[in-house]
Amino acid sequence: MVITLIGYRCCGKTSVAPRLAHRLGWTWADSDSLIEQRAGCSIGQIFESEGESGFRRMESDVLHELLGKTDLVIASGGGAILSEGNRGLMKSAGPVVWLHVSAATLADRLSKARSADRRPSLTGRPIAEEVAEVLAVREPLYRECASLIVDAESERPEQVAKRIARQFAERAQQEPAS
Repeated sequence: MVITLIGYRCCGKTSVAPRLAHRLGWTWADSDSLIEQRAGCSIGQIFESEGESGFRRMESDVLHELLGKTDLVIASGGGAILSEGNRGLMKSAGPVVWLHVSAATLADRLSKARSADRRPSLTGRPIAEEVAEVLAVREPLYRECASLIVDAESERPEQVAKRIARQFAERAQQEPAS
């Protein structure tokens, strides 16, 4: 089984994934970091040289590989859910957890993020406008894909990981043995 964390950039996926994996005794992977390692450059540079479509192909390739593993927590890229194929694979590999954070908090976190130079603007608009515009497209896809929605607005990553692990343990206890 694989647990995939989804959500907008700066929602906490990369911070929660290692903590959740540790609680479960699993490993974890950050799909964006793996893409950058394989490409030998930042996502921003991939966007410049390959365009968004080139990046999305790389993203799908990496996700397909990761989703074939077991006992893994994946911190997926914020736009990984844009591909119907990716959404289907995520759901079939195991639980998909949407780390939900408000647009205002995301914009605030993005404005303070050190990784801003590694991640390209998706619209060229000011951060708050971009977040609102992109979320309008992505939120229905996050909701469709998620088997669990977790409010990651104000809790620390360790608390979010603990809550996710507890919810999956409670679900496992409620399911009838087969």
